[in-house]
Amino acid sequence: MAAEPREVARQVASAVLGAPPTLGRGRLVCVDGPAGSGKTTLAGALADVVPDTQLVHCDELLEGWRGLPGLAAAVEALLTPLAAGGPGEWRRWDWLADGWAETHHVHPGGLLVLEGVGCWSPAIADLVGHLVWVEADPDLRLTRGIERDGEEMRGHWLQWRVDEGELFERLRTREHADLVVSTD
Repeated sequence: MAAEPREVARQVASAVLGAPPTLGRGRLVCVDGPAGSGKTTLAGALADVVPDTQLVHCDELLEGWRGLPGLAAAVEALLTPLAAGGPGEWRRWDWLADGWAETHHVHPGGLLVLEGVGCWSPAIADLVGHLVWVEADPDLRLTRGIERDGEEMRGHWLQWRVDEGELFERLRTREHADLVVSTD
């Protein structure tokens, strides 16, 4: 599906809010897919469409460029108490300082949107009300990333593409998606 982010957000909101809660008394949407595909834009549109949505950008849970292998555990640690009806928390990675920063709290109930490469995993599949896979042409994604982060980050971007590709192949994330969105 290729569409305007706000239209897709309305569709996702309708689906997830019309279904029973999956995260304690709340609901969870994961917006996953390769870097530079448009996940952040879609997640922001979803937060705009559903009042009081809590949005977590999972690149802030990564321990730097090589932190992808540890993301699933960080997401599980955030979601486990929420699934039990209590508050969750996560610690932000400060990319500029190259270290862990402040802790953020997530209250139970309502809609939680996790956005980012690898935010979905089989370990949390039963907690996810809707998984959206966002994709775009690889060259376009790289161009978007370099435009955002600068040419000096090209090496990191190229390695990241390898890392995310291996993760997605192993988890078969796209195959589990409730909705596939192309932003080409």
